[in-house]
Amino acid sequence: HDFPAPPATEKPAEGPVHLRDDEMRGLDVRIAYLWVALDQPGSPLALVQVAETREKRSVLAAEIIKGVMLPQFVILPLAVLLVWLALARGIQPLKSLEVRIRARTSEDLSPLDEKAVPLEVAPLVSSVNDLLNRLKDSIATQKRFLADAAHQLKTPLAGLRMQADLAQREGTSTAELKRSLQQIGRSSVRATHTVNQLLALARAENGSVSLSLQLCDLARLTMDVVRDSVPRALEKRIDLGYDGADPGNPGVQLNGNPTLIKELVRNLVDNAINYTPSGGIITARVLADAENPIGPISPIGRASPSVLLQVEDTGPGIPDAERVLVFQPFYRALGNEADGSGLGLSIVQEIARQHSAEVTLEDAHPGSTPPGTRMNVRFSAA
Repeated sequence: HDFPAPPATEKPAEGPVHLRDDEMRGLDVRIAYLWVALDQPGSPLALVQVAETREKRSVLAAEIIKGVMLPQFVILPLAVLLVWLALARGIQPLKSLEVRIRARTSEDLSPLDEKAVPLEVAPLVSSVNDLLNRLKDSIATQKRFLADAAHQLKTPLAGLRMQADLAQREGTSTAELKRSLQQIGRSSVRATHTVNQLLALARAENGSVSLSLQLCDLARLTMDVVRDSVPRALEKRIDLGYDGADPGNPGVQLNGNPTLIKELVRNLVDNAINYTPSGGIITARVLADAENPIGPISPIGRASPSVLLQVEDTGPGIPDAERVLVFQPFYRALGNEADGSGLGLSIVQEIARQHSAEVTLEDAHPGSTPPGTRMNVRFSAA
């Protein structure tokens, strides 16, 4: 009878096991108790109680803490230290790579050593090396371009200086002065043309950054360029004309930048005028070329219809060996003394690339002498 009685407020009744905290013989205990009938339902209820001291549970909890928790205070710092050492060792090659990159000068674009980095980082270093190689090629191209541009500008500027000196000499006759002024005018026109083409090439190369597209009528743009170029063609007694679709034809509409496309047509026509001899013929034409589509095949098995721009002449033609070279900046066809900076077809190719167009060239009159040249630029139709 040392067990303390259940709370007085609790009425005896059969039911589930109850739990309570209490005190017994001066010790804190946890008691589980249950009311049960002695014989049959309705007979007096008996109280069954089982007690357990709280001390045993406290001892068990303390043993758990000592056996499990305390070792963790030793193992955890050790594990952290080992992980830190492993990470430090693992990223050491990356730190060494960082030091080598920081020590490089802006001119050093040599590839990074892929063997000096962890295997997991090797693909990243390989990609960086590819980028460095492309950057090196781009810088080399820019330097070569600047050197060629300086050379192209040097010639007309030197001519200007020489003719100006001749005009300023004492005793220069009126006729000599007039010839010097005419030569100064021609040199200034040549220098201005070169500068304008350099600016056009720069605009074309920067077109991908802010290329504003709209619906363009290629026939109308081509006719405008032909009309503007007629006076220059007449000076060389060249028959310049247009033959093709009329402006407003839906088949010759395309999405593009009208300023750049007009620049493309102008350079093709100017190039033809430069290389066509006196008495020659130049024809520009625009065709709705639905039979020769361009671009990727759509899900329904069709590619976009194309718009074909052609400029053909009766000039000397371009040998097969030079048909790739002529698209390089400042390249001039061998054995030809025609005026020009060698930038026209570079501008054409760059503008065509901005518009996902295809540029090809071929003989205008195969088997004839001279064969002439036909430039083809194929755009996707709108």
